[in-house]
Amino acid sequence: MQIGEAFRFSVRALAANKVRSLLTALGMVIGNASVILVVTISLTSRDFILEQIRGIGSNMIYAYYETAGHSGTEVDADFVKLADVEAARKQFDGRIVAATGVMTQFDRMLIGGREEDIKVIGSDEHYPRVRNLVLLSGRFLDWSDVSLRHKVALLTEKLAQRLYGSQYAATGRVLKIHGIQFTVIGTFKEKVASFGLSELSSETVLIPISVIRYFTPVERIDPMYVQVRRSEDVVPLTAALKSLLESRHRPGARYYVENLTSILDTAENIALVLTLVLILISAIALVISGIGIMNIMLVTVTERTREIGLRMSLGATRREVLRQFLLEAMLLSLSGGLLGILAGVSMPLSVRYFADGVQVPISAASIVVAFAVSCLVGLVFGLLPANRAARLNPTEALRYE
Repeated sequence: MQIGEAFRFSVRALAANKVRSLLTALGMVIGNASVILVVTISLTSRDFILEQIRGIGSNMIYAYYETAGHSGTEVDADFVKLADVEAARKQFDGRIVAATGVMTQFDRMLIGGREEDIKVIGSDEHYPRVRNLVLLSGRFLDWSDVSLRHKVALLTEKLAQRLYGSQYAATGRVLKIHGIQFTVIGTFKEKVASFGLSELSSETVLIPISVIRYFTPVERIDPMYVQVRRSEDVVPLTAALKSLLESRHRPGARYYVENLTSILDTAENIALVLTLVLILISAIALVISGIGIMNIMLVTVTERTREIGLRMSLGATRREVLRQFLLEAMLLSLSGGLLGILAGVSMPLSVRYFADGVQVPISAASIVVAFAVSCLVGLVFGLLPANRAARLNPTEALRYE
């Protein structure tokens, strides 16, 4: 019996029991679709999380004074200073994009007829680029604003809306900070919301750091940001920045200097573990469907015992019978697997028709793995029924009722 003839016999045998064949293949459809969808969802989630982390700042290092250690009470000289920011710019020039610092204060403002405490931060012209801020209206701080101590301010989107109705209406307006009039030159927001976990809250005023310095009794940069030019320099420059700060301050003063690399690595590891766990769960569906195929094929062998005996009496070899039933199991597995792959791929692709601009990544590896597993399931779980059919005694098979 040639392979083409065996294929035709297998198709006819499966077509003779359409409902049973469809229900048996359904397990493979669900299993393969689950594998592709799980990998797609995990990839989309991972990319989203990593993009959110990267959106805080590209190749960014942040530093701030942590503690005086065992040397006693902290003193003013322990804090990170503007001179430290300038020293980092000079020492790491060429290896960094920019270095900037932030000073923070609070002031009371009248909003909606009620006084509220509003965060006021001071920084320089490098701050928007390092912190990846999005300009909504007007302009950001420039070099002249900082060097000439201009009384200008930028407002976060929510604060501008509460004070003036919209971010566009805020530009050009005048507000008082510590009793001094400041002109609003723009509004902004974070590219990725930090939900108040950074120095920026939803209601924040940004002014030149050279101006806020006169409102603060102690000069304290918290935090200091450094944006590194190349990603491979992030880790070595993190250690170098910590050494620089410690060398410029008294012994015992400790500084927390960290970067987003460890956070990104942790997020990628968590995503990988979750993906493997979800794939393992999806694989259970494939194993169950494989057991279903084996069960149905064992029943099929029993139902077709006389047919097997007749074929063997007409000259069919045990190898040809084995190939015949193994091919039927493979057809069940592969047809269900291909339908599952189509279902698993079509769902992510259809998202773009419901959400403009949304691209859901589809892993080519997951499709290859799903197809390979379909072949393997059909081969492994079809081997036992096929082997049983091939071992039947032709004489006893012909007498089987």
